Amino acid sequence: MAISAKLPSRLHHTAYVTKDQEKTRRFYEDVIGLPLIATWCESDELFGKVRTYVHTFYGIGDGGALAFFQFADPKDQEEFGPRMPATPFHHIALAVDGETQAAIEGRIAKAGIKPPDTYVLEHGYCRSVYVTDPNGLILEFTHDHPAVEKISRDRRADAHRELKRWLAGDHTSNNTYR
Repeated sequence: MAISAKLPSRLHHTAYVTKDQEKTRRFYEDVIGLPLIATWCESDELFGKVRTYVHTFYGIGDGGALAFFQFADPKDQEEFGPRMPATPFHHIALAVDGETQAAIEGRIAKAGIKPPDTYVLEHGYCRSVYVTDPNGLILEFTHDHPAVEKISRDRRADAHRELKRWLAGDHTSNNTYR
């Protein structure tokens, strides 16, 4: 049964901890092309003690951002991360057009980033460029198939039925776009 509540309008930001704000800045601004849009230098009482940190934000096209914390106290830094899982199944996917995807691929290559820290998957319904940031976070830059509206409409129409089928043990692929 679908919930009829209003959905969130967009991702405001997603936040991670970095060991090196300058390496993170170079990667996100210089390689990926996301502008540094805010830097907050703060001290707050958090989780039982005062923590001093810098919090940076890198803008994405819809007004949202990717954000990174770095702590002044090495003990706080150790306590909070970064601890990225070593799996490609934990990543951030950002939608891009073909021109933007090609430009990002070019900057990744120019920066000397090579497999396994970058790779491309042709999913059929989209083409994805993956790259790992200096913190171990995997980013996916996805360019949708030209028929994305029809594909999305079809998947929405059978989403519950397909999940039920898969959970019942029928693991047959329904990706007819590869």
